Amino acid sequence: MALDIRTSELKDPVDVADYLFRRLHEVGVRGVHGVPGDYNLVALDYVPRAGLNWVGNVNELNAGYAADGYARIKGISAVVTTFGVGELSLLNAIAGAYSEFVPIVHIVGTPSTLSQKDGMLLHHTLGNGNFEVFSEMSKNISCAMAKLNDPHEAATLIDNAIRECWVQSRPVYITLPTDMVQKKVEGERLKKPLDLNHPPNQSEKEDYVVDVVLKYLHAAKNPVILVDACAQRHRVLDEVHALIEKSNLPTFVAPMGKGAVDETLPNYGGVYAGDGSNEGVRDRVESSDLILSIGAIKSDFNTAGFTYRISQLSTIDFHSDYVRVKYSEYPGVRMQGVLKKVVAKMGKLNVQPGPTASNNIVHEDKGMSNNEVISHDWLWPRVGQWLQPDDNVVTETGTANFGIWETKFPKGVSALSQVLWGSIGYSVGACQGAALAAKETGNRRTILFVGDGSFELTAQEVSTMIRQGLKPIIFLINNEGYTIERYIHGFDAAYNDIAQWKYTDLIPTFGGTPDNSRTYRVKTKREAEDLFNDREFAAAGKLQFVELFMPKEDAPKALKLTAKASAENNAKQ
Repeated sequence: MALDIRTSELKDPVDVADYLFRRLHEVGVRGVHGVPGDYNLVALDYVPRAGLNWVGNVNELNAGYAADGYARIKGISAVVTTFGVGELSLLNAIAGAYSEFVPIVHIVGTPSTLSQKDGMLLHHTLGNGNFEVFSEMSKNISCAMAKLNDPHEAATLIDNAIRECWVQSRPVYITLPTDMVQKKVEGERLKKPLDLNHPPNQSEKEDYVVDVVLKYLHAAKNPVILVDACAQRHRVLDEVHALIEKSNLPTFVAPMGKGAVDETLPNYGGVYAGDGSNEGVRDRVESSDLILSIGAIKSDFNTAGFTYRISQLSTIDFHSDYVRVKYSEYPGVRMQGVLKKVVAKMGKLNVQPGPTASNNIVHEDKGMSNNEVISHDWLWPRVGQWLQPDDNVVTETGTANFGIWETKFPKGVSALSQVLWGSIGYSVGACQGAALAAKETGNRRTILFVGDGSFELTAQEVSTMIRQGLKPIIFLINNEGYTIERYIHGFDAAYNDIAQWKYTDLIPTFGGTPDNSRTYRVKTKREAEDLFNDREFAAAGKLQFVELFMPKEDAPKALKLTAKASAENNAKQ
């Protein structure tokens, strides 16, 4: 049973739940995702008191995806579930956030400390008196755990968990028993903001690494820069852009790094993904004698099936907790400090120009007859021409994830995808979270591209978007099933087929009205072109849902290459 702190001992007594939600407000959270349950209901009363908005999702998995999307735009997020049944429903999304370095504070309402101590046979348990089994499941996908079982240490545990979530850019797990919600802790602590900064690198060690980097950089004849996801996740984009602009070196992104770099810069060259790279990019990167690789995650889908052809002898890797120069590794040296000093001391470099990215549509696909079907070769460059600065673009695992590689972004566009974890259905929830974050930060457009198969997993979250007054533009690609799986194995197999829904009918079913939403069905290039040229559509004044019909057998080139490599890897004996 939790013991009280004497209120007289506290300068400013506040309830544990109040303290927790006020700390979340302090670090930038404004919308709290989740699903109510009897073990978290009293805690949820504190959400509006802390100046936060309760989102309320259709289910916990969608809530987790939404929290992921929200965190990628706002920097951190929070999701609340109930013990057992609720938290387990969320775990797939939390695992994805862990793998892709997305900071989510997961708060679980649990039975009282007294009930746990007595091993009571409660609902939502396994019936064996073990109240630790679910937290143990979360342990390996959380960078910190905080079990708020004692008010004497609750505030310290909360502060540590939120700080670790931010600093490590990964999920944390906090349990809040029902009898702890209203226990008192010291509110004076709230007057001192959390320190979210990393300790600086050891100066002598950092200077040595900088000198080693500069030695090879000045000796290189045709160096390039390659930026990936961890540059975004670990918040070094200011340093990265300073390096890109001062050096003028040809700069490329990996698929997971899409959106990390200002693609309007003259030295931006496109996406490098081995055999799946944009035109001219692979040759330029792989012929370089030095690659400054920043925040790399060299997974199968991020490298088009491990088709990178880059030697470690030609690579300097910058990461959140180490720098590797060729085969020499320097642990404990964070990239942020190193990049700042490299930029400051860089001087003149040898610069050989690289390819430039564009949204040009290939000549053979420029046709616009009234009945010409929409192809991937046409769609993705055309999307690039239509996008606006500062858009949020969410793409689903599958055709959209690979197609967006062929889209050159305007300045300030943020790209959200789940290339490493690859849980289909992720993007619909992530769209809701990103759209909410965009609404909180200035009403940037949020645009989702999702396949029909993926959409059917998490479609209900559109109802949350409508209920919250969000205005995303949703492009549902209707190509009759699981295209990426078709190209990996079983192209015509029944298990890659799906039910054909009346997709546009779902919008009114989910609460859409002519005042807050509109639907479209687009089957030809001409119809798509007319829609892209429609100013009212582009203004995104309401939720808009576009059913975009594409041939079942069509797919982006990079998807076909990656699927082939995946199939071959799966078949290895």
